[in-house]
Amino acid sequence: MIILFLFLSACSQQSGDVVSTPTVTQIEVVETEPAITVNDGGDFVFLSIEENGYAHLFLYQPQNYPLTRITTGEWNDVAPALSPDKTQLAFASDRNDFWDLYVMDLQSGDVTQITNSNEYDSAPSWSPDGSFLAYETYVNDNLEIAVVNVDSKEVIQLTQDSASDHSPAWALDGRHIAFVSTRGGDSDVWLADLDIADDRRYQNLSNTPFASENNPVWNFDGSQLLWSSISQTVGFSGLYVWNASEPTRSAQWIGDGYIGTWNQNASQVIAVVSAPNQYFVTSYDLEGNVLQTSLAVSGRVRGLTWGNVELSNPLPDSFLKASLENVSPLWSPVVTPGAEVPNQRWYVVDIEDVQAPYPQLHDLVDESFNALRTRVIIETGWDALASLENAFVPLTTNLEPGFDNDWLYTGRAFAINSLMSNAGWMVTVREDIGAQTYWRIYIRASVQDGSLGEPIHDAPWNLNARYDLDPATYEQGGKYALVPAGYWIDITSLVSAYGWERLPSLPNWRTFYKGARFSTFVLTNGLDWYSAMKELYPAEALATPTRVLAPTLTPTPTPTSTPTKIPTRTPRITFTPSFTPTMPATATITLTPSVTPTPPTVIP
Repeated sequence: MIILFLFLSACSQQSGDVVSTPTVTQIEVVETEPAITVNDGGDFVFLSIEENGYAHLFLYQPQNYPLTRITTGEWNDVAPALSPDKTQLAFASDRNDFWDLYVMDLQSGDVTQITNSNEYDSAPSWSPDGSFLAYETYVNDNLEIAVVNVDSKEVIQLTQDSASDHSPAWALDGRHIAFVSTRGGDSDVWLADLDIADDRRYQNLSNTPFASENNPVWNFDGSQLLWSSISQTVGFSGLYVWNASEPTRSAQWIGDGYIGTWNQNASQVIAVVSAPNQYFVTSYDLEGNVLQTSLAVSGRVRGLTWGNVELSNPLPDSFLKASLENVSPLWSPVVTPGAEVPNQRWYVVDIEDVQAPYPQLHDLVDESFNALRTRVIIETGWDALASLENAFVPLTTNLEPGFDNDWLYTGRAFAINSLMSNAGWMVTVREDIGAQTYWRIYIRASVQDGSLGEPIHDAPWNLNARYDLDPATYEQGGKYALVPAGYWIDITSLVSAYGWERLPSLPNWRTFYKGARFSTFVLTNGLDWYSAMKELYPAEALATPTRVLAPTLTPTPTPTSTPTKIPTRTPRITFTPSFTPTMPATATITLTPSVTPTPPTVIP
């Protein structure tokens, strides 16, 4: 209680070069009955992983216990956090239609609801005595930080700032709390000293104008703080460690990853590494050395926590039941009867009630699109895929420069209507992976009562800012925008559940707007572009495709008797070849002497 008092008394006065690459090994999630016994104790990892469009909680012990699902259902369980005594797991869930905090007893598997409101509540962080949870909550069109008493369920709001404040991490001394805030313009890690009553309380720890930080977490004694960073200019994206004993020193990069956490004694960090369309779990020591073979997971990781936990033996019944749940495919291809296609090639079919220049897709992927479209309607409350910028593009149609081998020609890709971003119904978050730039797309929910979607945490990237006549912004291809208010759906994660992948931007995207390709998704089924094209076209058509040229005002050449292969359009004399070559008139040179010569005298 003393710790909470110090926190509230302070906040009540608040004013308005070589990158390690982990080895990848595919490991499947347990779908059959797992071992009924576990070790008497050990460093267990609890993760929230997306599968089939929902996020569930998983249990995992590196090298000893396989990845095992422990919650299931048509809802999301995210942001797990172990209690200080390692007997309870706090997490956020929308299992009752709205996002609230829950606590799971790890011995019995019983779940208790902690908060109960229509506001979005997530990202719990335990107080050192285990009596309270600091968390992020969406109030007054903004993310703020609040505290809830686990027993009495009493809630007290801690921050009231116009910026977005989220992802709290309560230090073990009870006197500090780290959090992510956009109060400095972009997403930075800030530290609140609860013993200071004025504005000096807040310190920007990361202070990186061209990077976006997230997911801070303290080690066991509060001496070090781990966070993730996505850099747009200098430095590495990945995980950084800040040392509290050297507060003025910059955080040190230790390895790849967009989210990470400490083990029990802070000697290792477990990290989630993002590939363009795949996610892997690995671990590092504090020197950045990779310690384990990477574990491929089914989807985006929405939180993780690591600690020495003693589980019941056997596991709770709810854990075993969830682990046995079959994950059914979300769609399956159905061949549309039609005319025979020569040489066993495929064809494109119409997609109904969709506006696009050519509303068609490959016959093997249209069912996936239709299923995805139905799911988007459910998640957003409106038909966001009813109007597409492009679906199938015939081979005879020219796209923009640089798009000669675009996936839209294969019928296996579609582009969401980018005009939604101009109308405020779609935003893009930049994600640089290696040397390539990718995008995460969010679409606004039709209702904003908290029953659909989630608030956006990361500052979006404003591609249109390049036209603000600022040279630095132009060279960067835009700049960070303010985090938009409201509830949004992560379309990139949703389309991934149906097999679609995002494409990287073209190298010139900073100066070529359409080169960003932020709204295009493709379902390759493991094919490369040329193989996918041969499913629709004969090889000779790909060698010499006939393009339909845009109409121009250039006059049509008139045939003449001139044997010149290309008609000459300049008003010059035409040279007509003959057997007796003659000098053309334009080539005749007349010499006019300045003195008229005297003819010679003839002597008789």
